[in-house]
Amino acid sequence: MHIDTITPAGLDWRAQALCAQTGAEFFFPEPGSSVREAKRICGMCEMRPACLEYALRNDERFGVWGGLSEKERLELRRLDNR
Repeated sequence: MHIDTITPAGLDWRAQALCAQTGAEFFFPEPGSSVREAKRICGMCEMRPACLEYALRNDERFGVWGGLSEKERLELRRLDNR
């Protein structure tokens, strides 16, 4: 599975992302907590592709980035490395 993304220049996307307007607790929940609310917010965010690209390029291991959990990003990396 490959996701094409367009990243705004530098890290400008971060200021425009919906997560910047909400609390980090949704995106970095305690282990075993639900990420449903974070994914809902990500699903409405226009910066989702840039966020996911950033997380994959920087090997972010914690939290919800680009609408995907840690496990989902790990699986996506495995699929891309085939």
